[in-house]
Amino acid sequence: MAHGAGPVRRAYKFRIYPTTGQAARAALCLRDHQRLYNAALEERREAWTRQRVSINYGSQSGQLKDIRRADPDEQGRWSFSSQQATLRRLDKAMAAFYRRCKAGQNAGYPRFKALDRWDSVEWPSDGDGCRWKPGTGRVYLRGVGHVKVHAHRAVQGRVKTISLKREGRRWYVVLSCDDVPPRPLPATGREVGVDLGVTRFATTSDGEIIPSPRFARESAAELAAAQQALARKKRRSANRRRARAKVAAVHRRIRHRRADFCHKTARALVQTCDVIALEDLRIPNMTRSARGTLDRPGTNVAAKSGLNRSILDAGWGQFAGILAAKAEEAGRRVVFVNPAYSSIDCHQCGARCTRPRQDTVICPTHGAMHADVNGAINIYTRAGLGSGQAAPAA
Repeated sequence: MAHGAGPVRRAYKFRIYPTTGQAARAALCLRDHQRLYNAALEERREAWTRQRVSINYGSQSGQLKDIRRADPDEQGRWSFSSQQATLRRLDKAMAAFYRRCKAGQNAGYPRFKALDRWDSVEWPSDGDGCRWKPGTGRVYLRGVGHVKVHAHRAVQGRVKTISLKREGRRWYVVLSCDDVPPRPLPATGREVGVDLGVTRFATTSDGEIIPSPRFARESAAELAAAQQALARKKRRSANRRRARAKVAAVHRRIRHRRADFCHKTARALVQTCDVIALEDLRIPNMTRSARGTLDRPGTNVAAKSGLNRSILDAGWGQFAGILAAKAEEAGRRVVFVNPAYSSIDCHQCGARCTRPRQDTVICPTHGAMHADVNGAINIYTRAGLGSGQAAPAA
């Protein structure tokens, strides 16, 4: 990833503390935007099914005034711009669907959104139906009110968009800011290649080892118990709603712990390295199911499923994104290289090694070596580091 010394774009996520009335209105805001999304999707489906006519964002946005006039108690009480953002959200989903169709991929037509899966609303411009008020410690959202915000750090740059987000019983506001000034760090002279793995989360080309925390595995027993309790509850009962909240809370805790680990690990690398090289991994391809089809069933399905869970638990993609963002802000460079055979090509002679164990490769010339260290050095070399001719950032 290439970057200079110019301003960057950043998002700030703060917890908010609505009153009982504000929380109720925020929930209604989510509900009404969810209904707008589903109605717009239904209109697109009906138009194509009956008339073979494709409807776009412009035509649906043009109907908003009439919708708000016809339904002032629900749609008319919210910000016009936030409703436009919801329609753009659907338009992006449809565009992605058409793109997958053209590419011959599994298309996946956009689905109707259940209320318990619609957890955010966006206002695309600060001052248009919303207002960030850092001096008062509050954010104004039309129809909801002036909501108390716990801003645990200063917001830099110019607030561009404001989003309301619900996670379980907690509410958050997300600020997307343009023109955030970079905070360059002094040079350290250290350049590393980083090999990401399952047993070891990361190994650097100069020998640093970062253990894998395996948060999902640590919480597997708790999650299984919560899921079993959920399965025993009667559908549409209050007990089932509480059991679902318990399962969601376990998943949320795993997700937060993983994100915290990725942030701290990325920050440590950015503070100590000028250039960081990573493999350009295609994680969706790596975690594709090995189950196969009825005509051609897969092999070693259980082992591959376990490996897929471990890869997803490691959070390589999340880590790479966080690392790239922190490096951009700090004036560092992140270089992505081709991952093919990086762990089993000898870093000294380039010969193809054998791999009798997960942690060991054996070169026919140079003998046994640690697979992760060998891979990290290959990544370092492929990025052109150490030679003064670093490869262009991806």
